Amino acid sequence: MTRNLHRREFLGLAGAAGVTALAQFSAMAESPEKKRSIKKAVMYATIGFPGPVTEKFKALKAAGFDGVEPMSHMNQDEVVKALEETGLKAASVCCDTHWSRPLSHPDEKVRRDGREGLQRALQDAKKYGATSVLLVPGVVNKDVTYDDCFRRCVAEIRIVLPVAKDLGVKIAIENVWNNFITKPKQAIDFLDAIDSPLVGWHFDIGNVIRYGKPEEWVPVLSKRILKLHIKEYSKVKGFGVRFFEGDNNWPAIMKALDKAEYTGWGISEQPPNQAKDGDMLKDLSERMDKVFAS
Repeated sequence: MTRNLHRREFLGLAGAAGVTALAQFSAMAESPEKKRSIKKAVMYATIGFPGPVTEKFKALKAAGFDGVEPMSHMNQDEVVKALEETGLKAASVCCDTHWSRPLSHPDEKVRRDGREGLQRALQDAKKYGATSVLLVPGVVNKDVTYDDCFRRCVAEIRIVLPVAKDLGVKIAIENVWNNFITKPKQAIDFLDAIDSPLVGWHFDIGNVIRYGKPEEWVPVLSKRILKLHIKEYSKVKGFGVRFFEGDNNWPAIMKALDKAEYTGWGISEQPPNQAKDGDMLKDLSERMDKVFAS
């Protein structure tokens, strides 16, 4: 994502399923499911209906999800209560300040605010029992070169590492449309520059398709993948498509994840208009089952 194309804006893109896509999904629904140790969750900010936190968590549980990815800076007591009442687990925590206060910003005060936002995300994750936080480290734009973004983000993340160590929570860098890290080798260079076992990758499968094939990123990132964002992408319709209606080659992606021995969370970041009620969440859950069985 670019700075002007915010995550929640491009997630609002809508698309319609064609006959071929529906036939493909139906065929997969009839095929035997492979067993993989990947647990299903949903990014909280992409739930498309209003209501209290607990009611939304209950809807996820009823639809067959194992967990949820809360945003940072939510009311901690509400989230803890909802987790306890539903039995859902916190798959991750998404830092809610990394777009408005990126660690790459030229202004040191903005970068400091970004560090504080990351620290709050780490504290939230500890409170909820999540093992990592999702971080978009910075943005390359007319005011920030690639090298500036790289250098500043590495420095700022290193400052926060003692907090992550004390809390026992890792920082997971996400690949997004921020004009930064568009090749798997660049991701490895970035992690190597930070040089800490506390920092890994939150691999967003849908975001990669703009730049290449997800199945070619997985072998490079390999054991450094801490979490997955699961979403479909169409080169024609964007993110406004359901699973199996876009350009994701799920069998190849899952095969690559098998070779990397990935086990853990697969977190849906679907457009909110695909999660507007319980029936839609159920459909999303079933489609994710087919993704993981591909």
